Amino acid sequence: MVPHLITALTGPINELEQRVLDSMPAIERWFRLEWMEHTPPFYSSVDIRNAGFKLAPVDTNLYPGGWNNLTPEMLPLAVQAAMAAIEKICPEAKNLLVIPENNARNTFYLSNVAQLQRIFQAAGLNVRVGSIDPAIKKPTKVELPTGETVTVEPVVRSKRRLGLKNFDPCTILLNNDLSLGAPGILEDLHEQYLLPPLHAGWSVRRKSRHFQSYEEVAKRLGKLLGIDPWLINPMFNKCGEVDFSQEQGLDCLRTNVDALLAKIRKKYKEYGINEKPFVIVKADNGTYGMGIMTVRDTKDLDQLSERTKAKMGASKDGRQVHDLIIQEGVLTAERINEAVAEPVVYMMDRYVVGGFYRVHAERGDDENLNIPGASYVPLAFAESTRLPQPGQKPGASAPNRFYMYGVIGRLAMLAASYELEATDPEAEVYE
Repeated sequence: MVPHLITALTGPINELEQRVLDSMPAIERWFRLEWMEHTPPFYSSVDIRNAGFKLAPVDTNLYPGGWNNLTPEMLPLAVQAAMAAIEKICPEAKNLLVIPENNARNTFYLSNVAQLQRIFQAAGLNVRVGSIDPAIKKPTKVELPTGETVTVEPVVRSKRRLGLKNFDPCTILLNNDLSLGAPGILEDLHEQYLLPPLHAGWSVRRKSRHFQSYEEVAKRLGKLLGIDPWLINPMFNKCGEVDFSQEQGLDCLRTNVDALLAKIRKKYKEYGINEKPFVIVKADNGTYGMGIMTVRDTKDLDQLSERTKAKMGASKDGRQVHDLIIQEGVLTAERINEAVAEPVVYMMDRYVVGGFYRVHAERGDDENLNIPGASYVPLAFAESTRLPQPGQKPGASAPNRFYMYGVIGRLAMLAASYELEATDPEAEVYE
């Protein structure tokens, strides 16, 4: 069953589910036409929040970790999608090099790398793991909690290629989000496929640009479904040049938070929603659930503790945060054993391959769940190979709910493809 929704079963989200299921042929055709013109990111994961009255993505990751949270039942889908993706890019591919994050001692993260290795080996490739971390000087075998081992080797760079000792890959899969920028060792690889491209890393990418693209595709899907796009789109503002340590740019932050809260209040009034609006303030680039705070009132910004300022001022790898996105907060009305939960959808190429619920017993329904202490439950997604079931009452069928999450996940993935086209340094410009 779908985790119990606090909202009544006649709530708006069920109307949305019904609208999505009734429009399934039109939706699938719409996506098919979009993919004829746009290239999907190689792989992605999307965090979704279901408020009971609204369903929206809150984050899209183009270097998804957490593949180890997918169940064995989901792997055949992932393998098929991997085959399709590789066939499109490099049909004669034989060797694949996976480049992980530099935290090569984190066994939970490396379990995700082992899962990627398993998926691509099953897709017919020789897969090895090569680190760009200067600290890795020799092949290092790491034992994982599952009893498996992963061998991380130092990469070897020649004039035009990147590989390992006695291993020459035609395709390089990045599972490293390049928060500190693209290292020179990954540049000017003219004879190898680098997936995703360097401009998908956080040194170039901005969440505000992504959600701008998402707003565009949500409006078009909203028109197709005959719904207000707000029901699937989180509104946002952005603010540049904020320095928490020097208390600079906080006026810009207050103004934007105030304006966005007013817009959300107006929407809540229109839909008769008796919830207190809130916004999420987070770094415009970056990931790992760092540098995020929930703001319910601009007064909250006048009383920031030193600890909060320090937390907001730095993100992954100690990088300073100056650009912020202020995003409409979307409550999560889903619970697993009383703990708040949010679905995460995993995709490869243009296909949904699985997902899980991120659950956190110590967080509120208006807080970020992607922090230590979260657990992962493949509950409603455990039978993801089952197709939607037309005719089922909305809110009663796990495959139907999963299909709806998959539509929103793919919409965010489409937005990411628009975003990557807009930031491609080698894009051809037609006058």
